[in-house]
Amino acid sequence: MESELFELAEQLGRKLKANGKTIATAESCTGGWIAQTITEVQGSSAWFDRGFVTYSNAAKMQMLGVNSQTLEGYGAVSAETATEMAACALAHSDADIAVAVTGIAGPDGGTPEKPVGTVFIAWADKNGVAKVTRKQFIGDRRQIREQTVRSAIEGVALVC
Repeated sequence: MESELFELAEQLGRKLKANGKTIATAESCTGGWIAQTITEVQGSSAWFDRGFVTYSNAAKMQMLGVNSQTLEGYGAVSAETATEMAACALAHSDADIAVAVTGIAGPDGGTPEKPVGTVFIAWADKNGVAKVTRKQFIGDRRQIREQTVRSAIEGVALVC
């Protein structure tokens, strides 16, 4: 699986480089795994600007500028928070594109409305194009996080 993620990151890098674009990440449930995967690619400094690991709500607000009302009104695991994380990652970086993830990797923390495996992924670019999706991944904590990384990297193609 790691080699598949690396191949996706290589493909992403080629596309970003060809388009003259850079990317930033804002990660919660993946704990920096997206940025780590991207930076495994030789030469990624040409197209990877920076990554934010904002596991706590305080970090989301302090590092990215996510609004406390968004977190209180919709929760950390929501389309609204993911979208705001992506937009704020752009605002706090020099990147052209951002991807943001927030979710419940488990094994605890799920609710009937948002069970373990619920993940929101948002992509945004400097032109205001934004997309957010809700995923329901199945597996243990590592599997859920890995599926999130894969979906996040694959989805960057939608905005770059």
